[in-house]
Amino acid sequence: MPITYTVDHERRLVRVNGAGVFSDDDVFGYQREIMAREDVLGYDELVDMTNVIRIALPSFERVKDLAKLSAEMDPKHPPGRFAIVAPGDVAFMLGRLYKGIRSMVPGATREIGVFRTHDEAEAFLRRPRTQAAGSAGGKIG
Repeated sequence: MPITYTVDHERRLVRVNGAGVFSDDDVFGYQREIMAREDVLGYDELVDMTNVIRIALPSFERVKDLAKLSAEMDPKHPPGRFAIVAPGDVAFMLGRLYKGIRSMVPGATREIGVFRTHDEAEAFLRRPRTQAAGSAGGKIG
């Protein structure tokens, strides 16, 4: 299975691991499944794209569709953070595109960060909630 996840209720964190070929059907299926679980509403998510070897994306329009769907499913209070670990250039670029599109969807409440390393993503998830939203991003290179 290209996407697996575990839930850490103590940390209020969903850890998601991608592997192999990552298709939009996999991503949309995961999104619908996890957001239907009331026990994880408002939890942070950490999506790790390290072991993804290819992203099968039929069109960039699907990134927009996913951003819209996930923003519409955002809990209104309290929103969790969403960190993407994307060491590869394509995954990083798509993550940044997703972040940008999602931030423009009315009603989106989650703070999104796209990072090259686990350490950066973990630091983003641990920082105080009073820090201004939108300051996360990661480094290109």
